[in-house]
Amino acid sequence: MSNVSHTYEMRAMAAGHSPGAALRSLIIGSMAFLTVVDLFATQAILPSLARHYDVSPAAMGFAVNASTMGMAIAGLIVGLFSPKIERRSGILVSLGILAIPTVCLAFAPNLTVFTLLRIAQGLCMSAAFALTLAYLGEQCSATDAGGAFAAYIAGNVASNLIGRLISAAVADNFGLASNFYFFAALNLAGAVMVYFTIHRAKPMQTVEEAMHSPLAALAEHMRNPSLRAAFGIGFCILFAFIGTFTYVNFVLVRPPLALDRMQLGFVYFVFLPSMVTTLFAGAAVERFGTRPAIWGALALAAAGLPLLLLPKLPAVLTGMVLVGAGTFFAQAAATGFVGRAAKSNRGVASGTYLACYFCGGLVGSAVLGQLFDRLGWTACVIGVGISLMAAARLAIRLRT
Repeated sequence: MSNVSHTYEMRAMAAGHSPGAALRSLIIGSMAFLTVVDLFATQAILPSLARHYDVSPAAMGFAVNASTMGMAIAGLIVGLFSPKIERRSGILVSLGILAIPTVCLAFAPNLTVFTLLRIAQGLCMSAAFALTLAYLGEQCSATDAGGAFAAYIAGNVASNLIGRLISAAVADNFGLASNFYFFAALNLAGAVMVYFTIHRAKPMQTVEEAMHSPLAALAEHMRNPSLRAAFGIGFCILFAFIGTFTYVNFVLVRPPLALDRMQLGFVYFVFLPSMVTTLFAGAAVERFGTRPAIWGALALAAAGLPLLLLPKLPAVLTGMVLVGAGTFFAQAAATGFVGRAAKSNRGVASGTYLACYFCGGLVGSAVLGQLFDRLGWTACVIGVGISLMAAARLAIRLRT
């Protein structure tokens, strides 16, 4: 396929009128899946890992979610230097290197090494993630960008569901080490897919952008009240998501629910509705506007929180469905907003958003883990609710 035709296809990936729109959306979603499948899949085996390393839920939760530290660091660095990085090569190298720390997790001797390897995974995942978002933003028209970003976030949702199922199934049948070997193979599969589906694309820069240093571009974005609000919303979204889907695992394996490892994996079919609803985020923003779309999504997530406290599995599962659908929808809407609100140096803006988003995950893991260990699940859920309210308050400032 020529570069011209391939660029046309990438630009049309989100266009509903295109005959191959569904296939192109599938390609975008699959790229997202293979890029970030390692991020949350390990949460499905959190209780088993805590027993393996003989540590508390908060300690294991922080170690597993330490990948978000690497994600935040790499997101910012890639964002700042995005104008210098050729997209295809950067994504390929990131996914290829990602397989190394993934394999090493299979024989990590202690929690410290495990944590460092998770950070290394995060660095690689975020680099590929940020460069792909930049690529889509440059290759898609303004009209199609919302749908393309929604398809990419939907692939992220799929990685949460399918990744956790795979992790639970492989660990249950073949042991914890085999789980990490399998995911290393998926990392390499992602690199192969990128090789065959993305063409070389130099970063798009105007003369004005080329004259700005990365730090000057970052400062310019931070002076934009709407972008600052979007960055804060990203922080709050992953703070809430991490708090819910990390520590609910320990609630599910304890009485009265008392699920085993395989049953815990099947629980994550709760992400199935999110795979569908997230695809409509772009259309919802187009019809109702960014703020109403985000408010509606956050309200949906908040409605699920009381259900998480009930000692009945159907209620807890329903709560997880609502929190997952709401937070992913809000994430898709916020991601698209950043691409529209940044009038220049969009790579820097996207990288900054991702850094804030993943910082929220790291802080959420640490803060809500302490609440869970010291005060229990109810206090953890209250912390999630406060984060959702903060995101709703920040959404008032969004202007394009």
